[in-house]
Amino acid sequence: MQDTTKLDKLRKDIVFSADLAGEKLIFHSTWGIFSPKEIDVGTQLLVNLLEIEPGDSCLDLGCGYGPIGLYMARRAYQGETLLVDKDFMAVDYANANAKRNNLTNAKAILSNAFDHIESQIEFDVIASNIPAKVGKEMLSLILNDAYSRLKPGGKLYVVTINGLRQYMKRNLTDVFGDYKKLKQGKTYTVALARKLTD
Repeated sequence: MQDTTKLDKLRKDIVFSADLAGEKLIFHSTWGIFSPKEIDVGTQLLVNLLEIEPGDSCLDLGCGYGPIGLYMARRAYQGETLLVDKDFMAVDYANANAKRNNLTNAKAILSNAFDHIESQIEFDVIASNIPAKVGKEMLSLILNDAYSRLKPGGKLYVVTINGLRQYMKRNLTDVFGDYKKLKQGKTYTVALARKLTD
């Protein structure tokens, strides 16, 4: 059994700051939340490619402790950013991190993808670092629900492991009628799909 000093240290928040595409943010996280000690490579790749306007309404789908959503909130300072996650600890940390970074235009809620997002809310930008093990059924729900919840001309940005690249290309093209690979790294690919207007 480990001594209590080590265990007490593990129970304390992990605290770090990060520069996300020029935006400096402070994060607290904990063990059990994805990438608790640093911003993961996929998120960094995604954030560097996001195009956010000051008045945009944004959604971070599967927010964890909030790096993508809080970056969007900082950029969309005249808009609102909603962060969602199915893990209550992630939601608690995302809300605390929004407060810590003085982002009053960001709010995190508990939701399994779009399940608990008010039906009338539409977004200009949806961004997600989609977990590799989410399953094709859930991916299908995410892509179709994202399409229906975007405003005309709205954008869905996703980062996935390279093994899902062709799946995402096929399915984004099928659902959105649009697909663009923005960048492919050693492990991750960032893709963009727009909700086309007539």
